[in-house]
Amino acid sequence: MPDYQHHWKDGTPVHLPLGKIVCIGRNYAEHAKELNNPVPDEPLLFIKPATSAVHITRPLDFPRDKGAVHFETELAVLIGRPLTNATASEAEAAILGYGLALDLTLRDLQSRLKEKGQPWERAKAFDGACPLSPFVAAEKFAGGNIHFTLDIDGSRQQTGDTRDMLNPVAPLIAHISSQFTLLPGDIVLTGTPRGVGPLDSGQTLSLELEDLLFVETKVV
Repeated sequence: MPDYQHHWKDGTPVHLPLGKIVCIGRNYAEHAKELNNPVPDEPLLFIKPATSAVHITRPLDFPRDKGAVHFETELAVLIGRPLTNATASEAEAAILGYGLALDLTLRDLQSRLKEKGQPWERAKAFDGACPLSPFVAAEKFAGGNIHFTLDIDGSRQQTGDTRDMLNPVAPLIAHISSQFTLLPGDIVLTGTPRGVGPLDSGQTLSLELEDLLFVETKVV
């Protein structure tokens, strides 16, 4: 079993099991453009297993023999109620908390898989591929747009805002629930903005969610 447990910002555990981690690709148009990818007509979904989850504050460690590993900073949504064929309003009511995640990607391997028309999981689902922050209760957010950033070694690398998403959070979760059931403890990663790139040993990553959460991690 993975050595991971959902936590709130104050360190107290969230008493829900870690479930599946549902991800959306190309949910920011500018990110799709930077990788020369077409913008999909509907949400592009894939799943990371529970074994990919690690606490983001632990040093980042990842495969060193499979090519470049890219960071992708994403808003993470913690699901608190079962959802099947939910409406957007039901999906919004089921959001228990928000946090931040790194969708770590073996980019060279992903490119080869895409060329062959094969699924991405081998590039996205390795152990440690989903560093997750603690969560902030959903009611702490005012209901408007949510803003987040990533700095690497003190330099701004990514800036994300939910207003720029091609598929907004609540409709996205509702769409996912029309494909398969979401359960309490599941995580939804909502896509990454432009600015992704390779990780190098010794880098310090600083992630901020509004003025409500700040976390730091290092690459070993």
